[in-house]
Amino acid sequence: MQQWSDQDLVEGIKMESPTHQVALYNRYSVPMFRILLRYARDRAEAEDMLQDGFIRVYRDMVQFRGEGALGGWIRRIMINTALSHLRKQRDFIQDVGDFMPYENKIRTDDDVVAQLDAAHLMRLLQTLPPGYRAVFNLYAVEGFSHEEIAEQLNISVGTSKSQLFKARDYLKKVLEKHYFKMPEY
Repeated sequence: MQQWSDQDLVEGIKMESPTHQVALYNRYSVPMFRILLRYARDRAEAEDMLQDGFIRVYRDMVQFRGEGALGGWIRRIMINTALSHLRKQRDFIQDVGDFMPYENKIRTDDDVVAQLDAAHLMRLLQTLPPGYRAVFNLYAVEGFSHEEIAEQLNISVGTSKSQLFKARDYLKKVLEKHYFKMPEY
């Protein structure tokens, strides 16, 4: 099988070469699928997101200027595709204007989520409601600020903080119930 550079793949896709499209898919589908699994409720939804994401990648390849890594550009498209899928879901995020009741409750020093392996965490993340899942991933995994998340999802900063708090609280309760026996005092 031909081993092309990313630049060769970009040029081939710009010329609508099916061979280059397949090669790009083969190179990037697995890592992108792993990213999408964090946003999807299950494998089937992640597969749909992946399919839609690659359609966007092929369609928008003319916009790739080569200023950064191709993988990073594809990753951004995949995350945007996942967020698009989530936005279409009914009641994706409930906006709460004021986050003050939650402000001092966010703590990460004793977070039981940090003690989990990747496979268990992935399964737990998929059980989160879509809004919680998106904000948790954007903040805790992708490193976005609450301001960036608010802009990306068209919500308030308070809603972003609230969704993160609720996601962490949900995960903690599930972990305490199913994985850890918490001492009683």
